[in-house]
Amino acid sequence: MNKAELVDAMAEGAGISKADAKRALDAFVDATAGALGKGDRVSLVGFGSFSVSHRGERQGRNPQTGKAITIKAKNVIKFKAGAELSSKV
Repeated sequence: MNKAELVDAMAEGAGISKADAKRALDAFVDATAGALGKGDRVSLVGFGSFSVSHRGERQGRNPQTGKAITIKAKNVIKFKAGAELSSKV
């Protein structure tokens, strides 16, 4: 499912226009990104939670040459599905 299909499904499920559904989805994405950017955790009971985790610097290999390279440290976003979502899949 892509963003357009999700907007269509949200509009139909909530009985709102596609434009309103798109604004709601964009607001959710912006609010979630803002919270994660501050290091907060976003939890939606029954759906799951988004959090930020730090991945340290590590060694890797260039698959073309086999030469060792250093992969820089970075923050990554994690998603853990809630029990209700897991039971529906």
